Amino acid sequence: MAEIKEWYQEEFPTDELGAEINPTVTFEDLKENLPNVYDCLGVSDSLVRERVFTKLANLLSVGYDEIYYEWLNND
Repeated sequence: MAEIKEWYQEEFPTDELGAEINPTVTFEDLKENLPNVYDCLGVSDSLVRERVFTKLANLLSVGYDEIYYEWLNND
């Protein structure tokens, strides 16, 4: 799966927080580290999290709620 920072900066070029995302973390890494999403991303912003969760859900062909509740129940 793609690197999150690269995808995020292409998708949301005006969001300055994109520059702060960990440059090596992938969507696969995120999937494996949902309980630690903010540490994984290197950004503690709920809008960034929502956008990344939406993309992860699309990549996994599941609903956003499935990703969100998995994170919420492991947080």
